[in-house]
Amino acid sequence: MKTMSEPINFEALDACHQQIHAHLTELAALAQHVEANGVDVAAQHQAAAIEAFFSGTSRDHHAEEEKNVFPPLLASGNAELVAAVRSLQQDHGWIEENWIEIAPRLRAMATGSNWVDPAEFQQYAEVFLALCHGHIALEESLIYPESKARWAQSVAQRVTEKPRRIR
Repeated sequence: MKTMSEPINFEALDACHQQIHAHLTELAALAQHVEANGVDVAAQHQAAAIEAFFSGTSRDHHAEEEKNVFPPLLASGNAELVAAVRSLQQDHGWIEENWIEIAPRLRAMATGSNWVDPAEFQQYAEVFLALCHGHIALEESLIYPESKARWAQSVAQRVTEKPRRIR
């Protein structure tokens, strides 16, 4: 088993998934609110918070996964894991592409602009929500448990190995 050199902060990754779920719920509510009521002050504040989170924290989360979680699984030789990780990497691309469409609309709403078409925004939000929910489900059901187990095994292996003396 290839040892992992850099510790993975699974608590932070799991906490971020919880934050992502909360912001996805907010995004769904915002899309419905804007379609029913337009962009009011409440929608402005909600749009700003959602945009800031997904443009910052969520992107950083994906970068962390790409750097620390995915590489050991890609190197595992396990075809199922490799295929799942490749799918998640593709998801990151699709999520980013969809985000590039949503983010300017959220920024516009946050400033009170009314150029955003509510029905179109609802469609973009639905695609983004589906991508993110499916992505997180695969990570939490397969990738994170496998990565955590491999990390624990790597740590246990280092603990049981005896240090070698240099002569």
